[in-house]
Amino acid sequence: VQLQASGGGLVQAGGSLRLSCAASGRRISGYTMGWFRQALGKEREFVATIGWSGGSTYADSVKGRFTISRDNAKNTLYLQMTCMKPEDTAVYYCAAQLIGSSFNAWGQGTLVTVSS
Repeated sequence: VQLQASGGGLVQAGGSLRLSCAASGRRISGYTMGWFRQALGKEREFVATIGWSGGSTYADSVKGRFTISRDNAKNTLYLQMTCMKPEDTAVYYCAAQLIGSSFNAWGQGTLVTVSS
């Protein structure tokens, strides 16, 4: 499967942005999908996941502000980000859990910058 993330950009603190992750080569409806991010000089960190049935989990730092969703008909994953903070600045990656419990297919990343 190939994952293509898009929707990143520059937003002011308190603003909103929606990321998309279009999948090709395989239907993603049966897989757990996730969003991760990596800030400059830091390790990549978990943001949110969504299971094949729609159940979701979130990092404490984004809970209540970000919403992960999927449109299986469009084979696309989304991340709606609201009330954004400068510390949300990072490259955001989408990923798929194709085999086992690890995320083993990754998109190329999209840069999100939140200005204060």
